[in-house]
Amino acid sequence: MDIEGYVRQSIKEKDEKSLQNSLKEKILEYKNIDPQKADKMALAVIEEVKDTLKIENHPDKLLRELINYPQARVKMGEIGVGSRGEGDFFVHRKIADIVSSTKTSALIAPSAQDDGGVVKTNIGSNEIYVTTAVDGIHSRLSEYPFLGGFHVARASLRDVCVMGANPIAILSDLHLADDGDVGKLFDFTAGVCAVSELIDVPLVAGSTLRVGGDMVLGDRLVSAVGSVGVSEHPPTARKRAKVGDVILMTEGSGGGTITTTAIYHGMFDVVWETIDINFIKASEAIFNAGLLPEVHAMTDVTNGGLRGDAHEISNTTGLGLAFSEDKIRALINPGVLDMLEKLEIDPLGVSVDSLMIIAPEEVAAEVEKVISGVGVRIAEIGQVDDSGVPRLLKDGREEVLKPLFREAAYTKIKKIVGDDQPEDFQAMKEKVEKASQEAIRKKDKVVKMIKDR
Repeated sequence: MDIEGYVRQSIKEKDEKSLQNSLKEKILEYKNIDPQKADKMALAVIEEVKDTLKIENHPDKLLRELINYPQARVKMGEIGVGSRGEGDFFVHRKIADIVSSTKTSALIAPSAQDDGGVVKTNIGSNEIYVTTAVDGIHSRLSEYPFLGGFHVARASLRDVCVMGANPIAILSDLHLADDGDVGKLFDFTAGVCAVSELIDVPLVAGSTLRVGGDMVLGDRLVSAVGSVGVSEHPPTARKRAKVGDVILMTEGSGGGTITTTAIYHGMFDVVWETIDINFIKASEAIFNAGLLPEVHAMTDVTNGGLRGDAHEISNTTGLGLAFSEDKIRALINPGVLDMLEKLEIDPLGVSVDSLMIIAPEEVAAEVEKVISGVGVRIAEIGQVDDSGVPRLLKDGREEVLKPLFREAAYTKIKKIVGDDQPEDFQAMKEKVEKASQEAIRKKDKVVKMIKDR
């Protein structure tokens, strides 16, 4: 529980004494401490929040602007941030707009909406491409730290691999709330290190803090893992896809999303299906065979499932993609597919963690050969064309592959929340756009002020 957030929300509605009593009771729900100490803690939080609110009357307008943030009046859950759908993609594009406004440059920047970012540098006379990526732990795996660490490490490394880079380092950022058992830190790190050891890429740095310091009660784990990779070849970014290319996909057994689905539906045996490093083995097979320079693009089937990835590739390239549903289904791990069908979850709308490769026909044949050679299933699932639209071929019919507003609901609570687009989605987008532009103006103003000093 965020007690500072609770006070900020309640301070205008309750008198201070009743707010203090209410907050004291909430603190005692989480902490086995003396009621008198809980009362003092509640009063301290209220006084701190009251002090921060004094900024509204401060005479320095620029300082007020610096301390406050531009409010979109749109909540994260309302627009679906983190839910890997249309609303999430829109917000990420606005974040990319802020990055693009900095006048710094990268070979592959956030505006490309690709799996990782890439910068080009020179070491002596050699051009080197450095790829970085970061992924956050699946929010529902807070109670299962080893699985959370294992899958987020894999996800981050995948994002480096699909850009055509060899992973060389892993970083971990770990935040555990005030009442969390320290054992969670160790279990999470062990999960990350299991992947590290399996692929011989070291965990080299990180940070460990509390979620919200003293202001958040409970034992919620929030963390991220970053990866760094290098290559002597240009990245296999989505924008390199060309008309006539073949689309290949490896078998997908899922990661954090499938693990969460299995655990929260009591289908625990499916968790074992997700514990592998097949994705990285497949990527290494391409590297080792020297095929990387001839592959046009690679991505992982994660963000909103194939629906989301197809939409983003088509949106980035302006090209069309035609997929065969039967061929896709045949490449989803049988145990995972059986679970998804029993739970009526769209397999094309969730992350199955497959490697998708886009390459010329003759190169695709070689890629199939080398990946099969390391024991990973792979097959052709479609082609790239000039239609400008991602399409699914199903039962002799064609349908446009559209991302859902949120990824397919894979937990009971997600089914209740639903994946329908809100009626006021356009109004939400306009508010979010306005807030992002205000953030850019604020950044520009502060940068100019510092430079002018």
